[in-house]
Amino acid sequence: MDEQINYLQTVFRRRLAATPTSFFRYLFSQIDWKDTLIGIKGPKGCGKSTLLLQHIKDEFHGNDLEKALYISLDNLWFSSHDIRDVVEYHYTHGGTHLFIDEIHYYKHWQTLLKNISDDYPGLNVVYTGSSMLQLESSEGDLSRRLSMYEMRGLSFREYLAYEDVLRLEPVPFERLLTDHVALAVEICGQIKVLEHFKRYLEVGYYPFYKAVHSGYYQRLQNVANQVIEVDYPNVDEVSISTIRKTKKLLMLLAERVPQLPKMNEIYRELETDRNQGLKMLYALQRGGLLQLLGDNTKSPDNLSRPDKIYINNPTMMFALSPHVDTGTLRETFFFNQLSQAHEVRYPRTGDFLIDRKYLFEVGGRGKTFDQIKDVPNSFLAADNIETGTSGRIPLWMFGLLY
Repeated sequence: MDEQINYLQTVFRRRLAATPTSFFRYLFSQIDWKDTLIGIKGPKGCGKSTLLLQHIKDEFHGNDLEKALYISLDNLWFSSHDIRDVVEYHYTHGGTHLFIDEIHYYKHWQTLLKNISDDYPGLNVVYTGSSMLQLESSEGDLSRRLSMYEMRGLSFREYLAYEDVLRLEPVPFERLLTDHVALAVEICGQIKVLEHFKRYLEVGYYPFYKAVHSGYYQRLQNVANQVIEVDYPNVDEVSISTIRKTKKLLMLLAERVPQLPKMNEIYRELETDRNQGLKMLYALQRGGLLQLLGDNTKSPDNLSRPDKIYINNPTMMFALSPHVDTGTLRETFFFNQLSQAHEVRYPRTGDFLIDRKYLFEVGGRGKTFDQIKDVPNSFLAADNIETGTSGRIPLWMFGLLY
């Protein structure tokens, strides 16, 4: 077993040495790393693996590094080796911290975590997995021990820091509504914000864009394929036929969002029924590929047709859609950035209702208040403006929230 573990340790040390520490995602400082069982889920490509390795690099030095082990279950090594043997070896040889990446590749991952928690007292475990991961109700004992976090792609604020253009603290939503003019004047006095915002929409949501010199959108298409072909069947019991239909559903929607497509026609094209179609739709949402907007918060166990369907983020739009509509792009960005920490609903008038209180219309420079002029707490999120006035807020500023 020593030689086999040496292989994993070598891979771990190699990846650790190559891990940059010049930029940390927003979630890094929010996690209480002292908790004994921590879960981090999120869409593929958002930087979860880097987050784990950065924490190890920050926390463990010198001989203390022997106490930590990082493994990724998508490594082919685990096709012929059992992770339980690795855990046993690490624990009995003085290991105190175990970092498990891509845990959804282990079919019974919830049982695995529960057994580790029960059988190895004092062992701290941090794991990452697909955003599709859900704790089953039967795993209540596990949920009581678990501190769960969800990671998104880069916000516009993070993108500016990642590009070493400008470093800003996150702006609370309520402060943005009241102080946006002064904030925008300060920021626009330092950078050409609209130029950076345009590039962020095109490439900036997934941090790995810096490592890809050509074929970036092809890589994003591969990410979408992997979510459907690998993550989906690893998390849910689905057939090859369902996987094929889910891929087709995503591409059909990419051509027709955000107005609600005629779903019955799509179901006929997919040769499926409404119930199965909705399950695939919500699976694409859980996988970080779609955003579903409704007039109330949907329960995963009570699926109903959304009022509007969006691709998850602007960058994925450019990867999946040959022609990106500007209006759709604006709404997609706004929805994506607000949904990170706020409830977003589909209102009777306007485009988005935030936290059941604030109504927003999203549009270009010439957008007017006509549709929402008599509604309290109503605002415009306007594109192609550097600074706003009163209830007219520059669209790019909603990328400063996290």
